[in-house]
Amino acid sequence: MSEAAESRSVVWSRWALLALIVLVATVAVDQAHKFWMLEIYGIEAKGRVEVTPFLDLVFVKNIGVSYSLFNQESAEGQYMLVAFAVLASAGLWFWLNWSKGSRLMAVSLGLIIGGAIGNAIDRLRIGGVADFISLHAFGFHWYVFNVADVAIVAGVIGLLYESFRGESH
Repeated sequence: MSEAAESRSVVWSRWALLALIVLVATVAVDQAHKFWMLEIYGIEAKGRVEVTPFLDLVFVKNIGVSYSLFNQESAEGQYMLVAFAVLASAGLWFWLNWSKGSRLMAVSLGLIIGGAIGNAIDRLRIGGVADFISLHAFGFHWYVFNVADVAIVAGVIGLLYESFRGESH
């Protein structure tokens, strides 16, 4: 068996610890922010809070996926979305550990998996994803998002960068 084949594992590889640290940190920061916004700051009772001319804080419970697609009002629907997040996260984890991987890939996948898990926790806890950050400018309002969403987007950008960078790094 070749050295490359021997060192491959579907659950733990060279970059797994880094990905796990990023994943755990992402979930911790996301859940701490959501706890603070809901339990300490009380954003639900405050309604829309203007922070800057282009940034508001507001509570929106997203019962769908990105951009409120595939809304699931029932508990069963939320459980299906949680199951999808868990399966997708497991697939990404196996991809990291089966592929040659890199530091950037580990960080990116840690961000994506951590974000997915953070949002899945919300679905189990409150029946949807807690979103708070509303950006707007010139009459255009982007969707309301949270720390987990930022982590997922940052992770996807990292993977895209990695894919365009190629093998020559």
